[in-house]
Amino acid sequence: MRTFKIVLLLVILAFLGAIVGASWFTVRHLPMRSDTVTFSIPPGASLRAAAQIIEAAGVDLAAWQLEILGRAMGRSAKIKAGSYELESGLTATGLLDKLTRGDVLFSELVLVEGKTFRQFRAALNEHPDLSHDSIKLSDQQILKAIGAKEPHPEGLFFPDTYLFGKGSSDLDVLRRAYKAMQPKIADAWAKRESTIPLKTPYELLILASIVEKETGLAADRPQVAAVFVNRLRRNMLLQTDPTVIYGLGERFDGNLRKVDLVTDTPWNTYTRVGLPPTPIAVPGMASLLAAAKPPPSDMLYFVARGDGSSEFSASLDEHNAAVAKYQKR
Repeated sequence: MRTFKIVLLLVILAFLGAIVGASWFTVRHLPMRSDTVTFSIPPGASLRAAAQIIEAAGVDLAAWQLEILGRAMGRSAKIKAGSYELESGLTATGLLDKLTRGDVLFSELVLVEGKTFRQFRAALNEHPDLSHDSIKLSDQQILKAIGAKEPHPEGLFFPDTYLFGKGSSDLDVLRRAYKAMQPKIADAWAKRESTIPLKTPYELLILASIVEKETGLAADRPQVAAVFVNRLRRNMLLQTDPTVIYGLGERFDGNLRKVDLVTDTPWNTYTRVGLPPTPIAVPGMASLLAAAKPPPSDMLYFVARGDGSSEFSASLDEHNAAVAKYQKR
């Protein structure tokens, strides 16, 4: 009987010791190799794999301990992928909270109005916090990968600031930018003036891209759109330099020459009537709306004044006088 009591007492003491040890383990500050530790959990990683990554990154917590704690707390299947940063003073339960909340490090990429898809791809390729899954893909392969139906990528990606977890795929950023543009085009098309000479939302996107590239001052944007709409109505050549530059592609060296204006390409609006076959850049919402609802106007020409603004004219004689005043002085 005495022996049984001693054994029972030892079992109770051991149980209490385990409880105290477990409590201490969950609330103690985790020793770390440095004041901050960063690591990345890949998509689909198990709790065990995540625990091993964290231990290898410099957190003094055995992988098996974190795995047991996660399973005991019912969080083994709730770990979220992404890049994390841990600071000193974190506990094991705090670490699990961070992992299950998906409290990841974010980076950003800004797509600016007026940029081309080639420039967008270069920015993605140069970003150090992205996984460059698109780098070896053609434009058409990228469109297929993100679920786009259009044959050409230009103008399809909405200009905005995109936040993403470090280590995210650049295809995810492209997919988000593409999906962000679709309702913008639809909204502008729904608000369009019924008399504008455009047949499809894609034609609206093309015109908006030209307005974006030709606008130096935001206040001039509606009038710029009105000029191009008026010229389309009259079946006049649009004669806009940015389309010619786009058609030159990588051959453009920053200097648009007279020979370029008379050399035919699908995007040369000096040699071809109507809109070019694709957008020439990514337009913002303001340009989409300006192209959809240009103000009543009889203007057919404009020329840059040299300060970012434009001088608008209704006749060729007025335009030539404006060119002489602002461009030939």
